[in-house]
Amino acid sequence: MTAPPAAPDASYIGRGVHRVAVEALARRVFDGTYAEGDTLDLPQLMSELDVSQTVLREAIKVLTVKGLLDARQRRGTFVRPRENWNLLDSDVLRWRLASGSGDERFFGELFELRRSVEPAAAALAALRRTDEDLAALDAALAAMGPGVTDPALLVDADAAFHTALLAASHNRFFVQMQRVVIPALIERDRVVHAGQPEHPLAVHASVVDRVRAGDGDGASLAMLALLDFGLHHSGPHDHHRHTEGSTP
Repeated sequence: MTAPPAAPDASYIGRGVHRVAVEALARRVFDGTYAEGDTLDLPQLMSELDVSQTVLREAIKVLTVKGLLDARQRRGTFVRPRENWNLLDSDVLRWRLASGSGDERFFGELFELRRSVEPAAAALAALRRTDEDLAALDAALAAMGPGVTDPALLVDADAAFHTALLAASHNRFFVQMQRVVIPALIERDRVVHAGQPEHPLAVHASVVDRVRAGDGDGASLAMLALLDFGLHHSGPHDHHRHTEGSTP
């Protein structure tokens, strides 16, 4: 199942000079140059970014749609509080991950999101998967075969697996969660696989076995085991807020 395109007003950040302006302005928000509540000095920004007023206004519109900026009369354009930022927007998540500003709470909450979504997606996949879905999952398993130890290849294979699993749910909302799950997964995997932990093939294969067998409950439990496997090897970030009372 192919993921539907992102809504244009949420994901489009332009091309050429417009895109450069959006990226530069977003970077200043995420690196702390502009803190929450700060008012932007637009003439100074135009000079620093070497862009026209029109280009800067368009960049501001993009970041306003994504929840980063807002404007008020007599106050001007300012940075909104972080709780208003659209973390489900793929660009916002990309900027957050690239900035290195993701703290333990941020990664912990991402893990909680995955723990809520992916076991349910696996259960649906067991009931709805097609031959094409199984082929995609099998291809991902083959790409992380026992002889594969290159961290970069394992990261790619893991991303392909989770993308295929969400697609196999044939739930359009779950499918679109790959915009959040996959970038966060890749960032975590770069740390996990670089540390050469236990090979991940077996826990992923268990999920596919249950999906292939049409066992919804078994697929859900296997996905929980897979997530806990990742948690065990992830270091401190994903452990935040994952308490003993969590689902086993």
